[in-house]
Amino acid sequence: MSKTRVLVSGASIAGPALAHWLHRRGAEVTVVEQSPGLRPGGQAVDARGVAKEVIRRMGLHAKVRAVCTDTAGAYVVDADGQVLDTHRAEENDGDGYISEIEVLRGDFAQVLYDDTRDGVEYVFGDRIADLTQDADGVDVTFASGEQRRFELVIGADGLHSALRGMVFGPREQFVRHLGLVLAFYTVPNEFGLDRWLIDYHQAGRSAGLRPVHDAERAIAMLSFPSPEFDIDYRDIEGQKRLLREQMAGVAWETERILAHLDSTPDFYLDHVAQVVMDQWSSGRVGLLGDAAFSASPMSGAGTGLALVGAYTLAGELAAADWDPAAGFAGYEARMRTYVEDNQEIGRMHVKMLTADPDGEPAPEPDMEALMALVERAVGGPELPDYAGVPDSGPTA
Repeated sequence: MSKTRVLVSGASIAGPALAHWLHRRGAEVTVVEQSPGLRPGGQAVDARGVAKEVIRRMGLHAKVRAVCTDTAGAYVVDADGQVLDTHRAEENDGDGYISEIEVLRGDFAQVLYDDTRDGVEYVFGDRIADLTQDADGVDVTFASGEQRRFELVIGADGLHSALRGMVFGPREQFVRHLGLVLAFYTVPNEFGLDRWLIDYHQAGRSAGLRPVHDAERAIAMLSFPSPEFDIDYRDIEGQKRLLREQMAGVAWETERILAHLDSTPDFYLDHVAQVVMDQWSSGRVGLLGDAAFSASPMSGAGTGLALVGAYTLAGELAAADWDPAAGFAGYEARMRTYVEDNQEIGRMHVKMLTADPDGEPAPEPDMEALMALVERAVGGPELPDYAGVPDSGPTA
């Protein structure tokens, strides 16, 4: 019997994580990525609660820990750099404000790629240009002109998913801007960082510095409120101008951080947004990770949602003998509450960051309900063992 052929679009974290589980469940997997290779660097991503269990089941716990940023904790400081609050990585069993498993996005992607490249076909520098599906499969035309047929196609191509737009409709239907813009980029570590993240807040805007393995470098993190956001995410120079304008006058080390904008080797700026969809599949095409249910960076759960989603999607499809209707239905049923809880935390975090200090004070939260929400969001769904489903086991 021939293997089920699955095409995955996107080779950051969600795509290769899904490829890992699809391959273990017996599928023939191709991952297509429009970038010419893996994208290095990027912001630090976290794994908390149930996501750590998925990493363990993947057999990657030691490899992921080996590339962790080893951040000891975070200091919240005032304009003079005096510490106002301290958060340690070991608090809340490593699932607190600073996660014990914190990895640069590019490093995590490299671990996943190294784990899967021998059993999975990777196609870099190409993308899905068109597709049509019927009752038995999906015909895909790539930008390179190549045409191939697959039984299933999964979009793991992020917040700005091209596949989602192609199959489900324009981004405006699903992407919800939360009123905050986030930027980060690499700067020289001329600030004396040593394993501690530093965070400064001023009137809804924030500036921070995050340590990395290389003591000579640090990652700058800046954010500002913005009810509207209409700059093209590909217009880097326009984004830098906007960042300078919005962060002008912010105290602490902000001016020194902005001084490195033109010399940084990497730069990212985008609106903080969530993807809200009633359904994450259409026929034989499904979505995973930020493409389906971005909870925004402010949730701290993007990587967890991708990892748990990858495990669940592959397991449900295999358990349904690769029937897309049953497999996608099982995936959505198991993931929906987990997604919605983390999206609620993302929205709450943005509201706290953008609150007007001179406005009406927010009502006191129901702490019992809040802690229950946090526990559900971190703990996530119960992971099925998928007993009886094929499993070739983790890579040696």
